[in-house]
Amino acid sequence: MSEIRSAVLMVLTFISPALACSPTQAMDETNPPDYSSQTPTSQSNPACASPSEPAAAPKSENPAPQNKKDDSEGQQSKRMFYIVPNFAAVNAHTQLPPLSTREKFVLAAHDSLMDYSSFLWTGILAGQALALNSDPELGHGAAGYGRYYWRTFTDGVSGAFFTEAIVPAITHEDPRYYTMGQGSFFRRTGYAISRTFVTKTDSGGNSFNWSELAGNGLEAGLSNAYYPPEERGLSQTARNWGTQMESALLNHVFQEFWPDIRKKVFRAK
Repeated sequence: MSEIRSAVLMVLTFISPALACSPTQAMDETNPPDYSSQTPTSQSNPACASPSEPAAAPKSENPAPQNKKDDSEGQQSKRMFYIVPNFAAVNAHTQLPPLSTREKFVLAAHDSLMDYSSFLWTGILAGQALALNSDPELGHGAAGYGRYYWRTFTDGVSGAFFTEAIVPAITHEDPRYYTMGQGSFFRRTGYAISRTFVTKTDSGGNSFNWSELAGNGLEAGLSNAYYPPEERGLSQTARNWGTQMESALLNHVFQEFWPDIRKKVFRAK
């Protein structure tokens, strides 16, 4: 499972210069409605105006351009780099109502089963694991790739459902990542790292992130059921749990700076 860590570290190496000089983030557009476009419509009736006095010109009130500029910045997207699922990310300065239990399961399904990016990302990770010979017992060639693929896919699905649906439904935690979107590079990085251990609750407060801690532990434990005997046992499960926690941490860092990368590198609005 260390291939996940090396994959995200490799991408981070290429985009870190862009992150250091990227601008601060702004308002959310992927989670409408936006009420910034409201403009006054009432005007005085010209028939009631005095003939000797010209009608007063309406005041020019046009806050829309500034708001549109804000709306064009800091946007999250459903996928990072077009291939990494990112459905749990929330734009900066956005407060959303809590998710119901059903909505948490729908979120986990989108992040692992219902979008093409899940299958593409799994294919990349499985190919990297095969190239690195991470689990020699799984073999080589097309057959070996198939064995890597379905195990990696199962890891992703079980991890998403444990951390975004099952455990959050029990602990009443919000599994979404709320982007900070402003501040220095180190402040935002520290915030992103902290989200691995602190999360929002359904009531709007903060609590220890049991969803990540317990959810990744359950995923690591479940992997004993389908990995070769050489990759099982308490010590291997602990290592797998540590790898999953590290992957979650790096994923939060990417989620925090993904709006900057989209704007500065991909020129997306």
